[in-house]
Amino acid sequence: MTHRALVLFDIDGTLVRRAGPHHREALVEGIRRVTGLETTTDGIPVQGMLDPDILAEMMRNAGAAPAHIRAALPEIIHAAEQHYLRSCPPLFSKHCPGVEPVLVRLQRKGILLGLVTGNLTRIGWRKLGRAGLRRYFRFGAFGEMAKTRAGLARRAIREARRRGWIEGTAPVSLIGDAPTDIAAARANHIRVIAVKTGITPPEELHVLAPDFLLPNLRYLQLRMLE
Repeated sequence: MTHRALVLFDIDGTLVRRAGPHHREALVEGIRRVTGLETTTDGIPVQGMLDPDILAEMMRNAGAAPAHIRAALPEIIHAAEQHYLRSCPPLFSKHCPGVEPVLVRLQRKGILLGLVTGNLTRIGWRKLGRAGLRRYFRFGAFGEMAKTRAGLARRAIREARRRGWIEGTAPVSLIGDAPTDIAAARANHIRVIAVKTGITPPEELHVLAPDFLLPNLRYLQLRMLE
């Protein structure tokens, strides 16, 4: 089936929020299990960062050498994902406003829904599964799949086109709550819709001039995506 448009969503602060400490705890535990290092995300501006970059920064702050970080990261990623699969609580009450009704509406209109997120693959899918939102998304680009969020968006767009899910001329939008989402969309010359449901002050989003800046997803209209 060929879809009329592609909409890429960030997860944290866009689809779900206040999901608890379990994600960060999984990163800490992944490092501990593989390296024995005691680390923290304290002082790291994690919003908008990719999980592998957060892990690397946590290890640097604990004194790990660059070569050690590179060698250990694949195993750490696996351990962190495994921990999150076991520890993630139900997240049905953690939807950002308007999320599920808008996903239902977009699907019914023949729009392809994908993810562009800094979450590691199994963490991202588990988070959406526990929030009851997994079924709305066909595919995604996750934190370990590219070096930057712009690279993740590029990968997602290319996959959708390669698989014939959208035509080359189909409109593509990215919806997120952070400056990095806006930058990723701009780098790929796609439409960017920012929502004020994350932790970024709204004035910071406004200065970056997204195509649309919405209080939350209840305000999303089909015309914004076409």
